Amino acid sequence: MAPRPFGLTSRRFPRKLLFIAFLILVPIGIIVISNHSYKISYFFRPLWDNPPPPFKRLPHFYAENVSMEHLCKLHGWSIRSEPRRVFDGIIFSNELDILEIRCRELNPYITKFVILESNTTFTGIPKPLIFSSNQDRFAFTEGKIVHGLFPGRIASLGSPGNPFVLESEQRKAMNGLLHYAGISDDDLLIMSDTDEIPSPHTVKLLQWCDGIPPILHLELRNYLYSFEFPVDYSSWRATIHIYNPGTLYRHSRQTDLILSDAGWHCSFCFRHLHEFVFKMTAYSHADRVRRREFLNYSRIQKLICSGDDLFDLLPEEYTFKELIKKMGSIPHSGSAVHLPAYLIENADKFRFLLPGGCLRE
Repeated sequence: MAPRPFGLTSRRFPRKLLFIAFLILVPIGIIVISNHSYKISYFFRPLWDNPPPPFKRLPHFYAENVSMEHLCKLHGWSIRSEPRRVFDGIIFSNELDILEIRCRELNPYITKFVILESNTTFTGIPKPLIFSSNQDRFAFTEGKIVHGLFPGRIASLGSPGNPFVLESEQRKAMNGLLHYAGISDDDLLIMSDTDEIPSPHTVKLLQWCDGIPPILHLELRNYLYSFEFPVDYSSWRATIHIYNPGTLYRHSRQTDLILSDAGWHCSFCFRHLHEFVFKMTAYSHADRVRRREFLNYSRIQKLICSGDDLFDLLPEEYTFKELIKKMGSIPHSGSAVHLPAYLIENADKFRFLLPGGCLRE
């Protein structure tokens, strides 16, 4: 038989290779995409998502020993004859240490701490009433705390429900608790999560000045795990309102005005490793726990000390420039300046929140 032309053989061989490569690479590609879909989505966010309209930042003037009258004037406001009453509305989950720092820091300026606690998480998991069993720790407030219980819903097996719905229900319930606490027109109302702490001089400024905006977002310095890891000034959800009958408790954008450098937001700032695990499975973004090993104590401890993300995610940014700039570990900071005074006064008790204290119990 005559030999086959070499050209025909060389054409068939690459087709076999392509077919084999297709059989190998397609399943690998599917596995890679499924395992890293969050990262891929976050990386390409600048292509599919638009940033919200920018805030109008109000300059914030403050220095020690400057009179309140002068500070009001610098902001374009006038001094009041007496300060407004202030109500601090807090949805509480399990941030006991941060709540103590918050209450100690703001106690001189607060009329009532209005704390709502549920017996379930936003994801429908039963939880102990942590604040209820630790109220003695807050005896220093001398009767300022109004504590309410919210009967949550336990999620059925295989159907956890929408955590944002449960979260919204708790925030609506806060409106009734505020009325019970005695809030009235022209009082100042702080709407923020436990770990979003306005600075004392911010609260004092807004309670003593006339002419302030009726709704004002607070720009908070954002920290992760402790005050050793400052992230940026991207925290904006905390608000202060001059209360009126139409005021509703929310945790979303409500105005274009934001007061610059108005406090601290310390997210995942827990003393114990089990508290990290609890929040990771309990809060509204619990779907970020994509693998069981994410909840491993040794893994969590390593990430806390390195300043890396608990959920192995990229930064949530709207431009590639900002995304690339924030990729990787959060740089350590050796500064413990301009932090809550009670934290510094009790540094031994709260060593885990300060530079060099990354090891958790």
